Amino acid sequence: LTENTKTETTAGMKFVSGTLHGKDIVIVVCGVGKVNASMCTYALISRYNPDVIINSGVAGAVSTKVSVGDIVVATKSVEHDMNTTALGDKQGEVSFPSGMVMYFESNKKVSDILYSVCKAIPETRVEQGVIASGDIFISERKSRININETFDALACEMEGAAIGHVCYCCNVPYGIIRAISDDLDENEGMDFVKFCELASKKTVSAVSGFVKAF
Repeated sequence: LTENTKTETTAGMKFVSGTLHGKDIVIVVCGVGKVNASMCTYALISRYNPDVIINSGVAGAVSTKVSVGDIVVATKSVEHDMNTTALGDKQGEVSFPSGMVMYFESNKKVSDILYSVCKAIPETRVEQGVIASGDIFISERKSRININETFDALACEMEGAAIGHVCYCCNVPYGIIRAISDDLDENEGMDFVKFCELASKKTVSAVSGFVKAF
């Protein structure tokens, strides 16, 4: 879909720039985990000065409100593994010179456009809510329920809140869309690779729709 593409490599990551629907875009795969996501986001902001950053991918459900194949659009994100409770802080709170922040708010205009374009995807339920991120793959049902109860989250993954954290610091609007790859029933028979192919088609369609509408 992207035209006039050019590839640059920074910190081992390939940034592909080009045009989509007549607008300049940059695409990059950040890799797994909060550090990779943070490094990628800061490099993206420093090099390309984007108007908005969209993170897409897959996530696990931590709520019965969503199941396999659904899409969650973040209203805000939280680092569920951030823990300085021994110092009297709340689970998930991040310390800044100006004070404590638990949730990194998605830009409302961005979130609303993403929700609208995702709703147009056939046979796909879309929910808006909190996405929780941490440097651990959460498979245990009890741990997922705990994340839901602590943060009122719909889904968990390993990058989104780190991207939100950097965007918060750099004052760049951001949004997250995640296709649910597994729900609270754990889906032992699921072909994860096949699901990711299906999910990528949905999220690519959503991002393309977003670029056109933004």
